[in-house]
Amino acid sequence: MQPNKQLNRLFAALGREGLEVSREGRVYRVRRKDGPEAPAEVLLPDDFPVEAKALRQLAGLMAARHPGGGHVRRACASPDFHPGDAGVAIGSVVETEGMVIPAAVGSDINCGMRLHVVDLPADRLLARRDELVERLKGDYFFGTRDLPMTTEAMRALFHEGLLGWVEQVARRPLGALARADFAQISAELERVHLGGALDGHARWAPEDLVPATGQVRDGGMATIGGGNHFVEIQVVEAVEDGAMAHAWGVRAGQLAVMIHSGSRGVGKHVGAAWRDKARAAWPRGQRHPEEGLFALSLAEQPDLVAGYLEAEATAANYGFVNRLLLAELMRLRLREIFGAGLSAPLVYDLPHNITLPTDGPARRWITRKGACPAHAGQPVIIPGSMGAPSYLLVGRGDPSLLCSASHGAGRARSRFTMTNHSAQDEDALGLRGVDCITLREERRVEEAPAAYKPIGPVIACQVEAGVVDVVARLRPLMTFKA
Repeated sequence: MQPNKQLNRLFAALGREGLEVSREGRVYRVRRKDGPEAPAEVLLPDDFPVEAKALRQLAGLMAARHPGGGHVRRACASPDFHPGDAGVAIGSVVETEGMVIPAAVGSDINCGMRLHVVDLPADRLLARRDELVERLKGDYFFGTRDLPMTTEAMRALFHEGLLGWVEQVARRPLGALARADFAQISAELERVHLGGALDGHARWAPEDLVPATGQVRDGGMATIGGGNHFVEIQVVEAVEDGAMAHAWGVRAGQLAVMIHSGSRGVGKHVGAAWRDKARAAWPRGQRHPEEGLFALSLAEQPDLVAGYLEAEATAANYGFVNRLLLAELMRLRLREIFGAGLSAPLVYDLPHNITLPTDGPARRWITRKGACPAHAGQPVIIPGSMGAPSYLLVGRGDPSLLCSASHGAGRARSRFTMTNHSAQDEDALGLRGVDCITLREERRVEEAPAAYKPIGPVIACQVEAGVVDVVARLRPLMTFKA
């Protein structure tokens, strides 16, 4: 946290811009003076900086409305709060009534986390590390993965998510999936948030992924993606809630596979299309909203609202399948090397960037941007950097954060800044001892541990605030970055 004098200067500067900012303990409140009375709230660890740009973006999100009806009821942000490139701060959570805001999700739709555990000693895995890495480099980087899909499977994916896709592929598994255990995959669907099955439609998907007949070889499927996305092999370093860990099949000393990826090109396709649709549909003669937060009004544009939610669900369904296949490629390679009996069960899969209806009135939605659901009793997965621990937690359904938690620690330094400091030694970058598998050295530097805020205070802050409780801590062994 900035010293009090520095904070006071920041608050005064923001005040001159028309923002009111106050602080009570670890909670910051911000609102536009000409906006709604209710402020947006941010939960921050004691020693974390307060970023003016992120506060401006959150205040703008809180003030978003549609001239034809629709407004924001509440806006808040988790402790990995930092500025976003598209006008919405990362870590934001917003509850809307009578409208949806496509820009509040953006193009990385259903970026999310997936976690498996593996009953295999770390030393046994590390003894065959090079062999495993070479096989996975082909799958993840060189495009040698063999994952053809029938057009029926692709349509089922877009329409019904994991539920429809598994049913179709299990009937006629092709390529690498002929070796998959579909009984296990089907049983694991209950460990995916909302079953990984949303109401989408293939009409919103890129045309080349839904031909009339034949097979589809999708170059984006089962790919990690850039930025902070990864596939990481970890070890369960410590269990802090034995009963919950036992219920989820997690034990100290196990290996774990953590995946952070999303809907890839499909999300970009849907996000870009609906950014343009929302802008084009804005009422003529009305002032454009700041930061490009063009909303769609349920009262005036019900077909557009329904269309956007269906299109977003279509991309989200793809994201669920993408993470499943990244995990399945890992599981198949582990079985090839360490034996067909290796199970590697799923712990949980959950989304970050997504709009979902609330449990209350039907006209309300909660949109998360760089935050994850944290309902009471629900598994929560929060990764650290590739040089810091990650955490498996259980949600407590805290209403102050709209039943949400952070999706990481948050960046401390931009990718541009990191690239300009690439000449720093391994210790300065936090890369000493980090096993990062990538074809791009700049990715290793951009995503170095020094680019991120410390994960410990982010977790402790949320535990103390009653947002989550820690179940287990996981230490990275090797990280795949595209």
